[in-house]
Amino acid sequence: MTTATLDAPVAPVSMTERAAGRIKEILADEAPGSKLRVSVLGGGCSGFSYDFGFDVTAQADDLVISRDGATVLIDPVSLPYLAGSEIDFVDELIGASFQIRNPNATASCGCGTSFAI
Repeated sequence: MTTATLDAPVAPVSMTERAAGRIKEILADEAPGSKLRVSVLGGGCSGFSYDFGFDVTAQADDLVISRDGATVLIDPVSLPYLAGSEIDFVDELIGASFQIRNPNATASCGCGTSFAI
């Protein structure tokens, strides 16, 4: 079950079972209590890009998404750009990566990490 904590009403961000499993694998090699932080940065081929990093501490205004022992943090500035999105992990012949299915994106680049709204 995916749970989220948020003060302002925004469409939820979800995480697939595959993404949760891969996040747990990755975080096992990081500092105890580490979480995956997903944010949106200006730039990239299409205007915005997704950024993935690690954080040990959630900020008071972060959205915290938990599933199957994996935790994702999203800052309040990035959240409107990610509202309604699904975080997934895909393992294909061309490579393995996290993908964000973002209903707000009107265009994206071939690499899948840059988008426009």
